[in-house]
Amino acid sequence: MNLFRFALFALLPWCFALVASAQTLRPIPTPATPAETARWREQGRSLPTPELLQPTLDPALPAYTPRKDIELSGHFKGAASDVLAALTKNWIAAFQKHYPNVSIDLPPPYAGSLGAVELAKGGLDFVMVSRELRPTDIAEFRKNFSYDPTSLPISGGTYRHFGFLDALGVFVHQDNPIGRLTFAQLDAIFSKTHHHGGAAITTWGQLGLGGEWADKPIHVWAVKPWNGFEEFVRQRVLSVGEKRGEWRDDLNFVETVFPISPAVAKDRYAIGYAGLAYVGDGVKLLSLSADGAAAFLPPGYEEVARATYPLSRLVYVNLNKAPDKPLPPVLEEFVRFIVSGEGQQVILKQAVFIPLRAEQAAVTRAALK
Repeated sequence: MNLFRFALFALLPWCFALVASAQTLRPIPTPATPAETARWREQGRSLPTPELLQPTLDPALPAYTPRKDIELSGHFKGAASDVLAALTKNWIAAFQKHYPNVSIDLPPPYAGSLGAVELAKGGLDFVMVSRELRPTDIAEFRKNFSYDPTSLPISGGTYRHFGFLDALGVFVHQDNPIGRLTFAQLDAIFSKTHHHGGAAITTWGQLGLGGEWADKPIHVWAVKPWNGFEEFVRQRVLSVGEKRGEWRDDLNFVETVFPISPAVAKDRYAIGYAGLAYVGDGVKLLSLSADGAAAFLPPGYEEVARATYPLSRLVYVNLNKAPDKPLPPVLEEFVRFIVSGEGQQVILKQAVFIPLRAEQAAVTRAALK
């Protein structure tokens, strides 16, 4: 018996390592077929299998109190990305339980890009988009209305669900000894504008690596503009205030995010970024800090769920709200409902996206005033 126990305990570390390794073996997804894209536009995207771990609702989110001072009614029309069609319909159904005289249509096609175009034309009351708006969408809206659309966070993204706004990771070859970077360092590596200050970083030695790494060039892999991933990194990392960042011209640009992780896995001196769903074997994800003063955080599930990881993502509702003018009461109340505890519980029940934290919901509520 003692010999059996000894053998068992001797094997345990190996078993745990095998399990941990198996958990990281995630095949990189393949691009959607034209038939799948067409089906998703008409029906919405099929929901993925939820993560084994699930977030909890932030207890600091405010409870929703229905309006009693006025009667809300009317007919409104919205649009949504294919990954948000089901969630938006759930929000509408829950909202209409409070206000049965309100009618909100959400017809296909389900595509954030098409919805943004219709919003700029004045044909929609709102559009739910699972990314930041394109600069061209904002410019077209501004041309028609002389002000920008209002984009308000209504949900977190997902952790690593393919196609469902997964958090973004920055990674290097698995042999690279570096473990963390700041946004200023990433800006110096990726951009030609360097709005964070400082000079360009082109070698691993400039990041503190010695030995064989000291004089080796940094090979950067990135998505060719325009792309939702690219726009997110540009806004979050390369841009500062109103100063929009611009990518270096000599990066290894690819048309889609799919080949970046395999390319970095084959090149010891490479760095790249991708949604977590697109990160495969042979690379190492880095911990990041937005300003260097804050903690360096890895792209772990808890960090993304708590919205502390600096490249966690957000879902937005986009509206036509003129400066210094309130929204129509129904639309204002619909958004207020979504960012309440009750509205965020709808997200939790679907078990795909991550609910907002109270401080994120407060930003949206403040913008409604």
